[in-house]
Amino acid sequence: MSDELNSIILNHQVTTLLIMNESLQVKYANPAAEQLFGQSAKRIVDQPLSHLIQHASMDLALLSQPLQSGQSITDSDVTFVVDGKPLMLEVTVSPISWKRELMLLVEMRKIGQQRRLSQELNQHAQQQAAKLLVRGLAHEIKNPLGGLRGAAQLLERMLPDASLKEYTQIIIEQADRLRSLVDRLLGPQKPGEKRAENLHLILEKVRQLVELECGHSIDIERDYDPSLPEFLMDSDQIEQALLNIISNAGQILQSQENGKITVRTRTVHQTNIHGQRCKLAARIEVVDNGPGIPSELQDTLFYPMVSGREGGTGLGLSIAQNLIDQHRGKIDVDSWPGKTTFTIYLPIDTGL
Repeated sequence: MSDELNSIILNHQVTTLLIMNESLQVKYANPAAEQLFGQSAKRIVDQPLSHLIQHASMDLALLSQPLQSGQSITDSDVTFVVDGKPLMLEVTVSPISWKRELMLLVEMRKIGQQRRLSQELNQHAQQQAAKLLVRGLAHEIKNPLGGLRGAAQLLERMLPDASLKEYTQIIIEQADRLRSLVDRLLGPQKPGEKRAENLHLILEKVRQLVELECGHSIDIERDYDPSLPEFLMDSDQIEQALLNIISNAGQILQSQENGKITVRTRTVHQTNIHGQRCKLAARIEVVDNGPGIPSELQDTLFYPMVSGREGGTGLGLSIAQNLIDQHRGKIDVDSWPGKTTFTIYLPIDTGL
């Protein structure tokens, strides 16, 4: 088949197609590729693939394997960040003869909304199962801790030498520390009394607290939607959830220069929250320019006791998600080096 005929066929494909050499330099891009990358074919051709994307969830070097093996490879769960936006793709790479040279044909298909929703629901179910397991263990730990503390107090009263009380005090202090940890693991089980509140007033409180904690080394930029209405919420719980997320970003940024957090609010219509259609919701984005979350932690980030920060307890994000869940909301995260975005969705119920 001639190269001219090949080009005609490739140009009419609705999926993104690239032809690349062994160095992953693009030699051909079809119209669907122009749309995906937001550039003309003339600008795409002769560019290395790494220059077209800001981040990839897969090792791009693996794409050249079909040239050695002669076999196609497929990865059905790839994230490419293009123009600052993450794209979920299925990527297939095959060897192809192009202009009398052995090249790579790269086919990219966007993962459908239904599949994305299915992945989200599956991940949410796994997180809920992990929380139930941890809550069960916390309850089992709580009762023996009370007995341990009580026995240490009784022993302290019976000791003949006051200097020995130093040891019983250690037992009591450590039991109290563990009890505090267990209480945080269990957390509130339901929201308190809901009132119509202004989300931006809550965000301003959180901003002030984070600035006091982190000092002026971090720039917190606000981009608020003035049309966002007041809606029903437990303001203390929402404040705690947002504080955990924004404070976590602030602590990570303290170790780098020019740290910046952007807090953005928007009103969104007809969005899915855990598989349920929501007519109106508030969207809060917390964006930082930190090092990003390691890929091996991203799927379990909201599990209790999982932390990507040295010295972290791994409870802050778990508690935040629990509080948002109780308001029938959800938290999404997209992260790569230089940019991490936590997106919180809260259904808007004005109660008016």
